[in-house]
Amino acid sequence: MTASLPTASLPLEPLAPPRALTALSLPRPAWLLALDAWMARPRSAQAVVIGLSLYLLLAANWALWLELARIGGAPSVYMRSVGAMAVMIGFGTVALLSLTAWSRWMKPLWFFVVLIAAVAQHYMLTYRVVIDPTMAANALQTDMHETRDLLSWRLLFNVLLVTALPAWWLLRVRVLPMRTWSQIWRNGALLVATLAVGIAATAAMSREVAPLMRNHVTLRYMMNPLATVYSAGTAAIRPLFKRSRKLIPITAGAALGPSYAAQARPPLFVMVVGETARSDHFALNGYARDTTPALAAREVLSWRNVHSCGTNTLASVPCMFSSLGKKGYEGRKDDYENLLDVAQAAGLAVLWIDNQAGCKGVCDRVPHTSAAVGLSAEAKGKLCDGDECLDDVMLKNIDQRIAALPAERRQRGVLLVLHQMGSHGPSYAKRSSAETKRFVPECKTNVLADCSHGELMNAYDNSIAHTDRFLARTIDWLKSQSPNFDTGLLYMSDHGESLGEYGLFLHGLPYNIAPEVQKHVPMVAWIGEGLKAREHLSTACLRNDRDAELTHDNLYHTLLGVLDLRTPTYQPTLDAFARCKGAGA
Repeated sequence: MTASLPTASLPLEPLAPPRALTALSLPRPAWLLALDAWMARPRSAQAVVIGLSLYLLLAANWALWLELARIGGAPSVYMRSVGAMAVMIGFGTVALLSLTAWSRWMKPLWFFVVLIAAVAQHYMLTYRVVIDPTMAANALQTDMHETRDLLSWRLLFNVLLVTALPAWWLLRVRVLPMRTWSQIWRNGALLVATLAVGIAATAAMSREVAPLMRNHVTLRYMMNPLATVYSAGTAAIRPLFKRSRKLIPITAGAALGPSYAAQARPPLFVMVVGETARSDHFALNGYARDTTPALAAREVLSWRNVHSCGTNTLASVPCMFSSLGKKGYEGRKDDYENLLDVAQAAGLAVLWIDNQAGCKGVCDRVPHTSAAVGLSAEAKGKLCDGDECLDDVMLKNIDQRIAALPAERRQRGVLLVLHQMGSHGPSYAKRSSAETKRFVPECKTNVLADCSHGELMNAYDNSIAHTDRFLARTIDWLKSQSPNFDTGLLYMSDHGESLGEYGLFLHGLPYNIAPEVQKHVPMVAWIGEGLKAREHLSTACLRNDRDAELTHDNLYHTLLGVLDLRTPTYQPTLDAFARCKGAGA
């Protein structure tokens, strides 16, 4: 008979945990256990948003506090301003987040608000920019390689510094569930209470706040996260609710002028749209450094008193080619055809070649291409770093690109637009080749605070020197085309750049408060002998006008005039060359 095992036995001892787990299970300090328990304590959604609002007030507004200290000077002055602004931001943030105080499913949204506040603070501290709706819209249209220039380890560190604690808290905290109606009246009460107290406090401090906000408009865009959420939301949502704009035609009556009737050669005119170039950094305009020797050797014309339509590419480039001028363009309710549409309607061949983040709608109805399209592997290896290329790339295959345009249009004339990468920051060192880096040592990082002012100026001036060489090579190419075309070139930058003046960097401040250096741009022209004779232009007369006050408003009419294109929208008084026509006969 087989013996059976006993049904009862001694109680089994639990298995000992592995040594590795034992090592990880070290007792935690009492204060850490207490903090963890406090973090995990159940709270209402309203308590969570109040806590986040107070945290953001303290942790995400250092750019504002520092600016108030700079403006106020003595602590007795700026501390009152800090107190007034803190009340506005604190109550305003609670009112904003009260709209989200519903349940634990709001945690990702709450963290997203903290995240964009942290990112905005980094750029406000690092580059002294403000996040207004125009800057936010410009950021949304920035392409990948421009975005890459703005990324850095400092960005990651600064964002983690602000977001780590609220991220941990949001992961640990338990949000108490509530019935829908209870949640609604609590949120409503919180919203009404914070708005009422905030408005009352602001009214009581209006004597302090009103002059401050009126004299320093940038402060309203530094209130974080209120201004950041407002600007980002406006830029993202506005297009969804914008009514469908009509395209208003302006090409009726567009025609070639009398110079085309018996022309020996058609015109070939190059318009170069510069990027982030400052007029006061062109040696042609009196800058102490010789940043433009190649252009000086080609006896170009340079105007010293030219101002842009905007302070960023999105605002300036469409305005440059518009017939409406700055005031009309900014106040328009519909879209309008532009200079390129008029040139094409008159019968010219038009081509836009882009080495930037797009033409912002200007080239949508004419032939256009990216400069890197069809580039050989050898050329890419010499001129490109990944998907970003030096401006010289636009001269590659240029003859073939023009030859591909309709023959009947080429026989009348060609308008070619080259859109530069130019001096786009903050990675100025990437905008110049080894041969044009004459000013050393240069700033090689996109974290401008890590560079001395001298290194920053060297990097920027090298980018201007590269533009000088690019424009000179374009002129030389045009000279080689002179047997077949009457040639000319006009260069104008879209906006300028801040390089540390008043503690500001980059560009994009609202136009009314932007410093002069973000609006004062270079304008350079080279007119070949054939085009001079064709239009009876006197270069001596034009040179005498180098101090004329010009703006982007003049571009549309000046190009129509030099190309002898007839259209009802042409205004001779805005044609920068009109006075000197006939003087060269």
